[in-house]
Amino acid sequence: MAGRLATALIALCFALAGVLPAHAQSGSVPIVRDAEIEALLADYAEPILRVAGVKRSRTDIVLVNQRSFNAFVSGRKIFINIGAIVQAETPNEIIGVIAHEVGHLAGGHQDRLRQQIDRAQTIAAVTAVLGVGAAIAGGLSGNRDAVGAGGGIAMGGAEAAQRGLLSYRRTEELAADRAAVDYLNRTGQSSKGLLTTFDRFERELSLAGRQINPYRISHPLPRERRVALETIAKESPHFNKTDSAALQRRHDRARAKILAYSYGPGAVESRFRDNPGSQAARYGKALSTFLNGSPRAAVPIIDRLIAESPNDPYFHEARGEILLRAQDAQGAVNSFGRAVRLAGGNAPTMQVALGHALVLAGGEANLRRAIGELEVAITLDPANPRAYQHLAMAYGRLGATGEAELATAEANFHAGRYEEARRFAARAKRRFNEGAPQWLRADDIHRFRLPR
Repeated sequence: MAGRLATALIALCFALAGVLPAHAQSGSVPIVRDAEIEALLADYAEPILRVAGVKRSRTDIVLVNQRSFNAFVSGRKIFINIGAIVQAETPNEIIGVIAHEVGHLAGGHQDRLRQQIDRAQTIAAVTAVLGVGAAIAGGLSGNRDAVGAGGGIAMGGAEAAQRGLLSYRRTEELAADRAAVDYLNRTGQSSKGLLTTFDRFERELSLAGRQINPYRISHPLPRERRVALETIAKESPHFNKTDSAALQRRHDRARAKILAYSYGPGAVESRFRDNPGSQAARYGKALSTFLNGSPRAAVPIIDRLIAESPNDPYFHEARGEILLRAQDAQGAVNSFGRAVRLAGGNAPTMQVALGHALVLAGGEANLRRAIGELEVAITLDPANPRAYQHLAMAYGRLGATGEAELATAEANFHAGRYEEARRFAARAKRRFNEGAPQWLRADDIHRFRLPR
């Protein structure tokens, strides 16, 4: 019983704290990969991470395919829902969210939370054992009141531990809020976006019409958080500073792209109805047209955008996606190749798309080039399952069966399909000499077991 209480308590605390156990990250969090939006979020985060003393090279920002306005940290990763980007009218709102999450990282809150969970687990276990002991003693003596009191001790201990943890979490959230304001001030940015986010949460609570017990939640109420920050936020000389027009355009383009890919036909037009001629609206229209209508009809729209901004890598990337859908693989190769060059070789997801187009274009030269592009992409982003999938196709079409099976094992491994990964790794091992680098990697995958 003590074990079950402790396990339930830990699960509840993870759920309320917004911290995922490491093994849950790949399997239960629907991840979105997009070079343009990832670059935008990295630019949002860079000055915040610098003043917070958090190394950029050790911190990843991950897009989550959820429509709610939410963000959380796990390990050294900051997860941001696509819904947060769509709902945020300005870059400053998302920058404020990132600053808050960096506050958790810089403050070491996750490590301390786990210490608190260990402490609460001990409290729950001890009180559960005491409760069971009292109940047994009452049962042996025939005292029903003692039996009931024993159950009350067990439940009361778990309740006290749970409330203690939630109180600790609320304190951490307020600390991260204060840290966020500090980071924004030190980087010359406004804290207004943070207040806007709290106002949004307050409206959502009001619309839900639910009564909330302030002692049984992991975050302070939005109104409480706003009150705690409003004075110091408004005292900043940067409070009324607005985002640059260029950054706002990039933000709106990210919103348009998410709407086109994830929110269905008409979503872009509805969101940008007040400014249909904006770059973001036209970009979204091109993407929505190829996804929900005719890829060929989308080509002139994206070409006009390229004519206005010929050195924008993401317009060329979008053109490559459109041409792939139009079954023009060689045209897609040209567009993706241009995008990769303009991005300066630091956009592995673009290189994965280029590798995919090269595989579809076919021919030995294209397949060998695909392998080269995909190997570079994997060096930059070694946990991308799609890169290994396309690499397996390229090797397979060239007749390199062992390499194809090893790449398939890698694809399954990084997608969290471990049984399939082990099966292909076992097959790959038979294709290479024992001790060869490929054999050793296949053996690592074949031997892998999740920790219990």
